[in-house]
Amino acid sequence: MSDVLLVSDEVTDARARGIPVVALETSIVGQGLPHPYNLRAARECEAAIREEGAVPATVAVLDGRLRIGVNDADLQRIAAGAVKVSSRDLGWALARGEVGATTVAATMRGAAMAGIRFFATGGIGGVHRGHPEDESADLVELSRTPVAVFCAGAKIILDLRLTLERLETLAVPVLGFGCDEFPAFYSAHSGYPVSSRVDGPQQTARVLAASWETGAGGVVVAVPPPDVLEGAEQLVERAVRELADVTGPEVTPRLLARVAELSNGRSLELNVELVVNNARVAARVAAAFSTLQNAGS
Repeated sequence: MSDVLLVSDEVTDARARGIPVVALETSIVGQGLPHPYNLRAARECEAAIREEGAVPATVAVLDGRLRIGVNDADLQRIAAGAVKVSSRDLGWALARGEVGATTVAATMRGAAMAGIRFFATGGIGGVHRGHPEDESADLVELSRTPVAVFCAGAKIILDLRLTLERLETLAVPVLGFGCDEFPAFYSAHSGYPVSSRVDGPQQTARVLAASWETGAGGVVVAVPPPDVLEGAEQLVERAVRELADVTGPEVTPRLLARVAELSNGRSLELNVELVVNNARVAARVAAAFSTLQNAGS
């Protein structure tokens, strides 16, 4: 794997010393948020993880390697222009030497290859509204890759009911971190229950450990957003109507960009806040998991 995977010295050292590590994606930098919100989100996520005593491992495709841990100059390269890389795209992106921003699915794959179990993002992909045949690769990756994904639910532009049903079919646990309802990205409430509630980092770590011990793949840890976007559902419905003809990988960034326009930029501020909050929670749970593992060894 050394020809493909390149783990930073900091992440390698942290893994060797038993320091918790949290992976971060770069699709939010390359496609998910416009400048300057994209770099702000990436930098503040890394800072939040460090504040909790863990080490961030931001994942990207650069110079023919799947990089686990990048520096600020690398983030700026990605922000300047990068292709969107899901798990299916890793092969060609690596072989062609692309500057690649990794999605949830690709980041999970990279994290697992490097032995990292914890990953924070804004929201997972899922089943698109009005197009149930359009399903994110994130869901399949969650079914087979043993990484905990800390998120504010699925992106609000998606069909949350069908997304949760698909996760159930794929046997992916959906844990509500201090909540009984699946968050709706810009709202703490969707009206749909999680499969189980967990309260606090220690209990979450115990549930994750037991899940993986019994053969689970990925686990969704749904964290309510720290603030809400008033009228978010109406804004999303309007954006979906206006962009009904858009298909493929462009759907999510186009819809999120339109919601940002309709909310006069408020959704962008909230997006940064919630992804940083997810990173902080992930770091706390990763630390609790590390303590649990050390106690059992």
